[in-house]
Amino acid sequence: MTLSEAQKTVDTWINTIGQRYFDELTNTAILTEEVGEVARLMARLYGEQSFKRPEEEVLAPNQLADEMADVLFVLICLANQTGINLEEALLKNLEKKTRRDALRHQTNPKLKRKDSTG
Repeated sequence: MTLSEAQKTVDTWINTIGQRYFDELTNTAILTEEVGEVARLMARLYGEQSFKRPEEEVLAPNQLADEMADVLFVLICLANQTGINLEEALLKNLEKKTRRDALRHQTNPKLKRKDSTG
């Protein structure tokens, strides 16, 4: 599914099953909440925090995928509401990053690839 197709699919879902979009400010708050849920799982799966119960760790990878999808869904809602074509925006953003960072990352000693010996 392309980003444009995703935007159309979400719009159809919102206008049929969801009835209507929440206002932009509400969706911004929801986006923040969903990003927080991703952050909570990342801190436990890849960071130093631990899960409260061992069984949570088993379910977490699937939960992480679901939470990331929630973030994407709300971001698509906001793009639809504000008239932004995410596919075009992403392509323009990648072009900007390529121009701006063409040499910056390659010459950054902090980003040197580690060989297989570590």
